[in-house]
Amino acid sequence: MIQIQSLTFGYSPNALIFDGFNLSIARGETWAILGPSGCGKTTLLYLLAGLKFPITGQILVDGQPLTRPRPRSGLILQDYGLLPWATVRQNAEIGLRVRDFYGPDGKHSPDNYEPESNVNHWLKRLGIEDIAAQYPAQISGGQRQRTAIARTLALRPDLLLMDEPFSSLDAITREDLQNLTLALSVEQNLTLVIVTHAVEEAAALGNKILLLGAPTNRTARIFDNPNAGQSSQRNSAVHNALCDRLRKEMRH
Repeated sequence: MIQIQSLTFGYSPNALIFDGFNLSIARGETWAILGPSGCGKTTLLYLLAGLKFPITGQILVDGQPLTRPRPRSGLILQDYGLLPWATVRQNAEIGLRVRDFYGPDGKHSPDNYEPESNVNHWLKRLGIEDIAAQYPAQISGGQRQRTAIARTLALRPDLLLMDEPFSSLDAITREDLQNLTLALSVEQNLTLVIVTHAVEEAAALGNKILLLGAPTNRTARIFDNPNAGQSSQRNSAVHNALCDRLRKEMRH
């Protein structure tokens, strides 16, 4: 689904984050991007979202060069990106309202969507139907995250990009939402890319783990993790061994 070819990017020509970087992500895969602060995790996510563009090289999605944000790419930011003056329902609808404004011309948006019934479905599916009239300041962090997920899934994405989406949540809520996100990605046949700085989260979520180091990143260090998402995987010997290995790699 995604091909990163000879990607070079930096905020300064003398401080490149990526140089000749290559990566391939297949449709339906779940990836975790892991690394220390300043390594380029969020920058790579923004490049995949079409919000930033390579200096040289290119990113292909379904064989097409990425030259703008894709209608079917969903992006969930760390702070959820909710409008404080809008209710849960209005926040969940905002993406569809923007899409409707531009119109289904095949460039800005696909031509098949059902705004209201689709939003109602996701409010109910994510367990936030009863708080649909409340505002972000009146609900919990987990409920705000569910609202952001509802807003994104209402757009029917095939690629879901998430930037440290669970970092501010308590442990139980975090694990519940991690499991929900994995279940929804399978249910909706999503390609899922999650940025995280937490080793345990990467090992719990990513069937593939991309470990970035201090810039400049030239080679993709990829760890296979086929048991990610299985209920028996967390705290297993295999999980703990992978976490130990990732920590050692990050220190080096």
